[in-house]
Amino acid sequence: MPFSARAVRPAAGVLLALSLSACSPIVDVDAAPDAANPRCAEVMISLPNQVAGYELRETNSQATAAWGDPSQVVLRCGVEIPGPTTDACASVNDVDWVIRESPDTDVWTAVTYGRNPAVEVLFDPNQVPSSTVLVDLSVPVTRIEQTEQCLSLSDTVDLTDEG
Repeated sequence: MPFSARAVRPAAGVLLALSLSACSPIVDVDAAPDAANPRCAEVMISLPNQVAGYELRETNSQATAAWGDPSQVVLRCGVEIPGPTTDACASVNDVDWVIRESPDTDVWTAVTYGRNPAVEVLFDPNQVPSSTVLVDLSVPVTRIEQTEQCLSLSDTVDLTDEG
């Protein structure tokens, strides 16, 4: 199932409008607050023409991208940088992603962790495999230096008994 006309970014409750009309080749995506960051330009010029087998489409905002018709994967560069969280974190090809499932829709939001600016990717894992999406987008995202990484509880707490 393609995205609904409005996809919600669960962490901040920000609405991301997606134009899914078959008669419009341009996807309407709200630009992120830091979309003008020069590092976003580096990501954008290295995006693949296909993600999870879907073709890249034109969007109407700076530092955004969409794949599929209707859109199956949407990317925004320059979103709010996530801080420490208990949300799931996955490391895919040297890129850490904080993954959030929307409680209201089937849309997942993956946001890079430890990179400034942060990159956000929205997709429905029932339509496109999360591993494929994150692998396909890992190379462009590595154009932004990683300064922090996701840690698990076992990385931060000594669980051994040193009695």
